Amino acid sequence: MRILSPASLLVVVVFAALLFGGKRLPDVARGIGRSLRILKSEGKALRGEFAAGAQAPAAQSAAAVAEPERVVKSAPGASGAPGASRTDRAA
Repeated sequence: MRILSPASLLVVVVFAALLFGGKRLPDVARGIGRSLRILKSEGKALRGEFAAGAQAPAAQSAAAVAEPERVVKSAPGASGAPGASRTDRAA
C-alpha cells in the first residue's frame, strides 16, 4: 500500500507552490534539507554516546569523582554580602 500516489504528490507540490510562492520554494527545500542533515547527525551522535555509555559506565563514574570541585568567586568590586546593595556599600 502506497502512502503517496503520484497524483497526491503532485497536489502537495502545487499546494506548496501556491502557499510559499515559486521564489521561496528553493529556500524552503534548502532549509528542510539542512534540518534533516542536522537531525541525522545528532541521531548518530546520540547513538554513539549511548553505545559508549553502555560499554564503560565505571570509567565515567571514576572520571566524575576525579574532577575537582569548582569554587565560584564574587565579581571584582562586589562586597560579598548577599543582600548588600550599592547604597549599602557606599555608606
